[in-house]
Amino acid sequence: MSVGEQKELYVYVGSYTDERHAYGISLYAFNPLSGEMRLVESYSDLPNASFLALNDARTMLYAVSETETYNGRFGGSAAAYAIEAGTGRLEKLNQQPTDGAAPCYISLDQTNRMVYVANYSSGSVTVYPVEADGRLGEHAQLVKHEGPLGPRADRQEAPHAHSIVPSPNNQFAISADLGLDRLVVSRIDAESGLLLPHGDAAMKPGAGPRHLVYSADSRYVYAINELDSTVTVLGYEADAGVLTAVQSISTLPEGFSGESTCADIHLSEDGRYVYASNRGHDSIAVYEVDRQSGTLSVVGWQATLGRTPRNFALSPQGEFLLAANQDSNSITVFRIDAETGKLRETGQTAAVSRPVCIKFL
Repeated sequence: MSVGEQKELYVYVGSYTDERHAYGISLYAFNPLSGEMRLVESYSDLPNASFLALNDARTMLYAVSETETYNGRFGGSAAAYAIEAGTGRLEKLNQQPTDGAAPCYISLDQTNRMVYVANYSSGSVTVYPVEADGRLGEHAQLVKHEGPLGPRADRQEAPHAHSIVPSPNNQFAISADLGLDRLVVSRIDAESGLLLPHGDAAMKPGAGPRHLVYSADSRYVYAINELDSTVTVLGYEADAGVLTAVQSISTLPEGFSGESTCADIHLSEDGRYVYASNRGHDSIAVYEVDRQSGTLSVVGWQATLGRTPRNFALSPQGEFLLAANQDSNSITVFRIDAETGKLRETGQTAAVSRPVCIKFL
């Protein structure tokens, strides 16, 4: 296939909803040459679809509904959608309660047999088995985070599970808890897929860890800290599930004095660059990875040309970065320079109501 014949890609966008904007999930076609986004279809059957996940076969999409109650029951919910081959269109299969309030993150284990949900307000993780047709089974486990709280009384008044990410070898799962200033490490039981207590790693007091990614060789973990606007680099012993902090680096340029909080973090496909989002400074911080030590050095910052980039995504071939500007109702498309990791404006934007999660099919 020649360059001029490249097919469109599909992109799912999760949004916060309200009375005027009822679409929690939207499907876009993405032009891999120009970066243009075109709305295909929107879905109003899941309020506050604040985080999405895809299975490896790209046949299923899972989403959280970030609410305090679901059908009169305490906590939010998670839903399963079948993806139509060739079109990306969604068919909702089922929805299950999380029994935890404000679910904000969803992931699958490496076998795609289990789904994990982080419940922010409740400081807990819900575990679901995936049924043969892709539906979510009734939740099999609810793991509540406990421990000493961080020093920020306004944000760390309780445990706040903000993400849960299974390790590449599927032996462990790491949950970032903003309220506890800890990365909580659980062992994944090989037979049941349930989470077993294992250990944790303390972050700097008041850091507020939020999201994390594993390095390309699984020797390091990069955790973004919402409250103190830093990225922590941790050495990771993949077979032991042990984390050791080796570096903390700011996500903000020297001299910035405004208010800002961090949100999302991603690693480039080739493992050479880490990207992190700032809400307030409204930028993407770009870092180069030292492949030997795992440490980061600043490449620079790119303004997201919108307000509050809560989430962003890298295209499958690593050519584009899409930034979801929650408070300016837009997604901005940037081209990635493969040699330097820097971002370049494309002039392409999409108008989307309160976008907070982007996933490429």
